Amino acid sequence: MVSTKKIAYDEKSIQTLDALEHIRLRTGMYIGRIGDGSNPADGIYVMLKEVIDNSVDEFIMGEGRKIEITRDGAQITIRDYGRGIPLGKVVECVSRINTGGKYNDDVFQFSVGLNGVGTKAVNALSSDFEVISHRDGKFKRALFVRGRKIEEKGGKDPKTPNGTMIRFVPDQEIFGEYDWREEHIEHRLQYYTYLNTGLALIYNGTRYTSKNGLADLLDAEIGAEPKVYDIVHCRQDRLEFAFTHTHTYGETYFSFVNGQYTNDGGTHQSAFREGILKGVNEFAKNGFAGEDVRDGLTGAIAIKLQDPVFESQTKNKLGSTEIRSWIVNTVKDEVVLWLHKNPTESEQLIAKVKQNQKVRKELSAIKKEARERAKRVAIRIPKLIDCKVHLSDTKGKRREESTIFLTEGDSAGGAMIQSRDVQTQAIYSLKGKPLNTFGLGREAIYKNEELYNIMRALGIEDGIDRLRYNKVVIATDADVDGMHIRNLLLTYFLRYFEKLVVTGHVYILETPLFRVRNKKETHYCYNEAERDTAVEHLRGPEITRFKGLGEISPKEFIHFIDPEKARLTQVSVGSMGAIQEALAFFMGKNTPARRDFIIENLISDIA
Repeated sequence: MVSTKKIAYDEKSIQTLDALEHIRLRTGMYIGRIGDGSNPADGIYVMLKEVIDNSVDEFIMGEGRKIEITRDGAQITIRDYGRGIPLGKVVECVSRINTGGKYNDDVFQFSVGLNGVGTKAVNALSSDFEVISHRDGKFKRALFVRGRKIEEKGGKDPKTPNGTMIRFVPDQEIFGEYDWREEHIEHRLQYYTYLNTGLALIYNGTRYTSKNGLADLLDAEIGAEPKVYDIVHCRQDRLEFAFTHTHTYGETYFSFVNGQYTNDGGTHQSAFREGILKGVNEFAKNGFAGEDVRDGLTGAIAIKLQDPVFESQTKNKLGSTEIRSWIVNTVKDEVVLWLHKNPTESEQLIAKVKQNQKVRKELSAIKKEARERAKRVAIRIPKLIDCKVHLSDTKGKRREESTIFLTEGDSAGGAMIQSRDVQTQAIYSLKGKPLNTFGLGREAIYKNEELYNIMRALGIEDGIDRLRYNKVVIATDADVDGMHIRNLLLTYFLRYFEKLVVTGHVYILETPLFRVRNKKETHYCYNEAERDTAVEHLRGPEITRFKGLGEISPKEFIHFIDPEKARLTQVSVGSMGAIQEALAFFMGKNTPARRDFIIENLISDIA
């Protein structure tokens, strides 16, 4: 019910927040998601990145070849051996917004860190923050609690090497209960070394380095997946790239600007793709289509650029247009040179392109038949209840909220349809268990009606650039069959549309296993521990075990798919190689090994 009480709007209504208060109140504006540490994009890892970025900037400027990182419980300490923050500005550089050396292009030519914001946000969001700068035999030290300075001192220290030490503890008032995950920290540190050959990062005694830069990155990402030919690698002052072909589908890229991972690519990535195409065609004296040259390609590109222009504040996509011709021509020339110098590998590459061309032509007839079959069945996509807003025709906040739920069966789909937000939430009801696509060719998408319609519903037949929804949410029952359907869908996406998962568009919807209620309260519980707590709190309540999504009423489903309340787990992957290994184990023909794994884990869970 909307209140009709008139609220005064006068001078007293106007509030001014200082920078510290604004960071703590609007945390997401500065570090993105908050999270609990389970996802590599969670805020605590962004805080770690912001501090390390400043140390890496010192290395880029030729100062300090080693960064030491230690973790003790929730506390992280980063020590570099660069120039050290100028002593008279130590406090301002970690506490005053828009203060820093990154505005001076002579001092920092290709900055990684945020200009004048990053370390201040870390300070403001830490329950305990310390900075020490050692510079030419002197030091300055300052302590902060939640961004407020509590101590400052300085003096002489002639024996300590130059550099900066920052220690912080993410504040539980902001982040709640959280845990650092070693695998997320280690993955981030290793990436720093790929992008900064010669830099050593030492984490709790383990040393991370890279000799071959982006070639090492591709090796790590591809893993055991067979390569068609050895990785092509080129390194120049402002541009480095590497690529190879594997036997997977689609294209996979890792692109960076000044060390910043550009998740959505941009002009440098598109120029890289064009340069490879032009180089191959010039060498082969052919006019191969782009999709034939690039299908199965895995590539990485990193550029250094003064004053890069990004298409959003999150720096996920580069918008600078003036670099395009430079990158295209450089990549093309280097590809042609490599192909001439490596005749065996060039034959393997051209053979792969010709095979792609052959498969594409064979698929064209199958695609045509599938499209004609779909037209005969229905004008609209069967089982899709669309929303009014999707990515292809809108911008701004509504665009980001656009979601499609892939749900199990008509009963669950019906409940979700009645409880959804018709503006932003679409529902696709699966007929049953999708086809297991592990080991199948691309023609399987077009021959299988369910898989074809899912692809059409998402709008990804020609790549994810035309993806119609920002979030693709798998919503299945919390039982063995539901888990199987979830795995089948993930196999489908990872086999044919890997980029959809890698770029963070795929989620799992968590739904409750139990409803615990009495006449006054209702608790929805996602595991047995939550159920037991609710039972103890309510004393003698009614307990309902949901056997499937179809048993949840539309009135209740509102709680679980509301954009503000829904429990969504983003699907993330460690590396491309890990994807292939996992798919082979869980979805391949290794029944005895998989059976033993299930039995062993079941026994350990029971024990």
